Amino acid sequence: MKKYLIFLLAWPLFAGLDNLDIDQAIAMLKNKNLELKISHFNEQMKAYETAAAKGNHYGKLDVSVSGMRSNDAGNVFGFKLQSREATFGDFGAQEFFENYNSGADPFTPPPQALNYPEARNHYQTKISYMLPLYTGGKLSEYGRITEAMHRMSQWDTQKLINEKIFQTKKAFYDISLVENYIVNLSKIIQNISRLEVIVKSMGEEGYTQEIDLLEVQARKAEAESMYNQAKLNKDLAYQFLSFLLNTEVSSIKKVNDMAPLPKVEPAEVENHNIDIQKALLGLQISEMAVNVEKANYLPTVGAFGEYGSADDEMWNEFRDKDAYTVGIQLKWNIFNGGIDAANLEKAKVNHLKVQNEVSLAKSGIALKVKKLQTEILSRNADVKSYQKQLRFARKVYENYRSRYQEGIVSISDVLMKQSKELEVLLKLLTLKNERNTKIFELNSILNRGGNV
Repeated sequence: MKKYLIFLLAWPLFAGLDNLDIDQAIAMLKNKNLELKISHFNEQMKAYETAAAKGNHYGKLDVSVSGMRSNDAGNVFGFKLQSREATFGDFGAQEFFENYNSGADPFTPPPQALNYPEARNHYQTKISYMLPLYTGGKLSEYGRITEAMHRMSQWDTQKLINEKIFQTKKAFYDISLVENYIVNLSKIIQNISRLEVIVKSMGEEGYTQEIDLLEVQARKAEAESMYNQAKLNKDLAYQFLSFLLNTEVSSIKKVNDMAPLPKVEPAEVENHNIDIQKALLGLQISEMAVNVEKANYLPTVGAFGEYGSADDEMWNEFRDKDAYTVGIQLKWNIFNGGIDAANLEKAKVNHLKVQNEVSLAKSGIALKVKKLQTEILSRNADVKSYQKQLRFARKVYENYRSRYQEGIVSISDVLMKQSKELEVLLKLLTLKNERNTKIFELNSILNRGGNV
């Protein structure tokens, strides 16, 4: 809770929700909690990653339009060829015949028209399509892996929901407990006030000393300080609840200060626990990763097609100067220094590791559930014991107060018994708080976050 203190101190002070029910709070939490909203955004991004991975199956279609100008001999001649406008004159045929007719050597002089052409514009429009026909199953496995990662993000969100519901429930029970504590402190302060009146009246008759009154007043001041601290803790709990719900909460409907103990079935733990489900999903992903590495031993086959037209003017005589190219390619890696073999063995070892992690998760969660059940039962017994001790401490205090009026015991004896009552009360409320916390933790492990 400490990490939220700075935020909580800055929480706006305005009228909020009154008499909020715990079911309403959980519903609000799922819709308004900022951390949950962020987690849902992560889910959406994983969903888009899945769609992107599946899109690889459909290939890639590109349209390109380019414009160039060059006087480079190779470029100009290439431009003319693509525009289907190359002539024999481009090869120097006219210069050849002119030299031949004039009696000069027609072969030795380089053709000026070919080597020093005039600059030419070139505009090309092209549509190309590439389609993977066979990848050894690699694309399919990538698609399955991204789907699994999307499911993993959903499990992460559900785990966060359980954690936030855990915190919301605890806030409700903490508020209810501290309110009970405040009520009991009020009664104790009233009892001390009555004792103060008794001591004053007895002092007026000369039966007590001034130190007795000072001792009672000091104890009253101590109890009032504890009362004020309890009210501050209550306000802090309300601010934390408001932070969780992203809504100002002024008051709640009190809940029973003893949360109900959930029933636990071993099979339910394994089938519903999020950590186990994530481990099982991780096992599936590791198996997919093995298949991806196996695909490196298989050939890949792809097809491509291209259609376009080029000219020295944009889209001029497009159909008369168009051209197409189609083809198919098979690629098969025969040797890469053992890299594929090493990667495959690594993926297999990782798969075995994840198998053991699944077993560890199952046994670890089962042990944690048993531990929590034992601790809850222990707290139940302690709560019953301290409830009896509290009733006894109150009776003893009342008895000693009467005996003080009779002059049998000192005021210190009376206040000592009153301190014992307060000590037992604090311990009882602490035990109830610990018990409730462990019950909420158990519900979270069982993925029963929404159950009150």
